[in-house]
Amino acid sequence: MKTIIKPMSEKELKEIHLDALEWKSSLYFIEGEVQFINQLLNSYVFEPTTPNLFERLQEFKEQITKVEKEIQLVHQNIRKHESELGGMLDCDTISCDHAYYHEHELLKNSFNEFYKKFRELKSKVFGYAGGILKTKKKKS
Repeated sequence: MKTIIKPMSEKELKEIHLDALEWKSSLYFIEGEVQFINQLLNSYVFEPTTPNLFERLQEFKEQITKVEKEIQLVHQNIRKHESELGGMLDCDTISCDHAYYHEHELLKNSFNEFYKKFRELKSKVFGYAGGILKTKKKKS
């Protein structure tokens, strides 16, 4: 039995475009979170007597720097993907549609993996930081 592949409809193209908009929105939100995490990690709100404090904070800072680089790469990939979407309107072959849709799925998987790793890192940072924050001293 032959599989029939039909060209992408306007609705499918719109859904792809909406995915890209959602990714960009999520990235802007992540950038704000990264900025907050950087400020937190570089602040003086931690108990200085915490064992391995400097090393642990340094490790988190390095991981956040990697995330910042990944954000830029994801932004570039989304921009490229969106510009190719504009070309899809001129594309009239099924193979062109299929290749673009395949690229879209790869980008979606890549974004989801990046987002998952970022959430895990954020959870580790907040879990660690929450346990070693300085507490206010009560006035006697």
